Amino acid sequence: MSNEKDYNAVREAIKQILPQPGYDDGSAGPVLVRLAWHASGTYDIHTNTGGSNGATMRFAMEANDPANAGLEHARKFLEPIKQKFPWISYADLWTLAGVVAIEEMGGPVVPWRPGRKDKTQEDECPPIGRLPDAAHTQQHVRDVFYRMGFTDREIVALIGAHSIGRCHKDRSGYDGPWTYTPTRFSNQFFVLLLSISWSVKNVNGNIQFKDHEDELMMLPADIALIIDPKFREIVEIYAKDKKVFFNDFASAFGKLLELGVTRNVSDASKL
Repeated sequence: MSNEKDYNAVREAIKQILPQPGYDDGSAGPVLVRLAWHASGTYDIHTNTGGSNGATMRFAMEANDPANAGLEHARKFLEPIKQKFPWISYADLWTLAGVVAIEEMGGPVVPWRPGRKDKTQEDECPPIGRLPDAAHTQQHVRDVFYRMGFTDREIVALIGAHSIGRCHKDRSGYDGPWTYTPTRFSNQFFVLLLSISWSVKNVNGNIQFKDHEDELMMLPADIALIIDPKFREIVEIYAKDKKVFFNDFASAFGKLLELGVTRNVSDASKL
């Protein structure tokens, strides 16, 4: 591949910025995954609008969506790479960063292809309110993910990304990590979801759930996965078999990153 569009060089540059001493748990990995997720999760299958194509979180309307609070850190981490490789679109950079971060944190290899274009007008942003609201339970979760075209199994797989990262009181209003290893991608989220007796905790008016030692947390939307019988069956599968979860997650996350994307034939090679 020519140096003009050397995606492997971009991958290596992303790996170099993952260690971030002093930021969260010392890694930019989780917030880069969240950026890729939120940039893609605005898709509406009925209108074919939203999704990662366009990188519209560059505009104030989408950047200031409360659901995207804190993602300015992810965008700032990636800006030097964009300046070094000006030929790559923000839409490709953000999604590729999420894929690289997952793999570097011990997760599966997620399929990714280049070819996304950046939109240029703020009025091209998707409507605010399409991203999941953690305060709601299973019906809201299904409404949001069905709008993107996902099945129940894909929904549970994607929420398994909560094996990494943490919530922040100054961003979402929630606080704490989901797992003991917030910078390692695993099936621990599902194991803990099933094995711990979760109790209610009020954080500045927001209801979340805590373990006995108050070290970990779960959101109402997470607890919905073990309350709903169909979701719970899938949680139990993933808790028992990390390989099955990894395979399903890679497929579902790859699908998420492709929602609403159209590309030229010359960009269609799978990397």
